[in-house]
Amino acid sequence: MTTLHRQPGSAGDFIASFVPEDVIAQTARGLAVEVGLQPVAPAVGAALRMLAGACAAKAVVEIGTGTGVSGLWLLRGMRADGVLTTIDRESEHQRMARRLFTEAGFSASRARVITGRALEVLPRLADGAYDLIFVDADPTEYAAFMEAAARLLRPGGVVVLHGVLTSGRDVFTVRDLAYAVRDSDLWHPALLPLGEGLLSAVKA
Repeated sequence: MTTLHRQPGSAGDFIASFVPEDVIAQTARGLAVEVGLQPVAPAVGAALRMLAGACAAKAVVEIGTGTGVSGLWLLRGMRADGVLTTIDRESEHQRMARRLFTEAGFSASRARVITGRALEVLPRLADGAYDLIFVDADPTEYAAFMEAAARLLRPGGVVVLHGVLTSGRDVFTVRDLAYAVRDSDLWHPALLPLGEGLLSAVKA
């Protein structure tokens, strides 16, 4: 019997295809592209699911709902009784996300969808009540989101910022923040080269 071996592709291709998306996540991704959004890559989604599972997340905050791509991954990693609080300015995008959460089998009580500017919503959330915070939003506001995360997360909670390896005009702002997180006694960080770059940090 002849054994067939796949031809190895690049490391990037291997990472990108290692954990495939299901039909519902693919639908969410297609909708995101249609409305002009850039959703997180499947590899980023897989990392979010893993992190949510690793910290047995019951309470998660997502900044940047989009059409639900990252929210689906987070919900799949959280505890069965967990609640995702997801914040976005665009109610129409959130409507799509809510529908896809339902189609994926998550009850309406599993997702608290809040329409509004995140920096105005976050002060209303409880101190030390969250296990994980994921941010995929305007990089110029990331420093403010890190300050909010320091208040909102329990000790041992995780914050994840997407887009820290950006090469755009915000590159210096984002890298200055990354260095500040690295040098802080409050955080135990790691920089993960997935998608547009994930700055992940555990609250001490």
